Amino acid sequence: MATNGKPDFGILLLLADQEFVRELRAATAEQGFDDQGRSDGFVLRTLGAAPTTISGLAERLEISKQGAGQIVEDMERRGYVERRPDPTDGRARLLHLSSRGEAALAAARKFHQSYERRLRREHGDEAIDAVRAVLTAMAGESQTTDPHFRALMF
Repeated sequence: MATNGKPDFGILLLLADQEFVRELRAATAEQGFDDQGRSDGFVLRTLGAAPTTISGLAERLEISKQGAGQIVEDMERRGYVERRPDPTDGRARLLHLSSRGEAALAAARKFHQSYERRLRREHGDEAIDAVRAVLTAMAGESQTTDPHFRALMF
């Protein structure tokens, strides 16, 4: 607990994120996507914005190519991702969402929208707009204008 008698702000952010993810996983599991891994959402959003290589994905995830390769292999095995030849580079293979991956991304986006609508009903537009403004400021301009992250936001 913070010294002012209120819960620590950072802990509240963490708990809110954990609850959001728990509800997201439950909602998508009900739609047949009960095998989602920790990085799946980010990968789905990244590939939903544009196909990329394993190197490109590794860069966006800020992990090694080997780590990204393991995530991709697992997501391929579960039917979310597929590799296709790069039409501009015969040596490269681009990662694409499979139809299952597209459906999982659509389900997650639908949940995001319904979650915000619920918050707006419960707390009002002004409160949610204020929270959105605070979170945007906390994320910082460099994050919210970075092309890699910007593509994930919409």
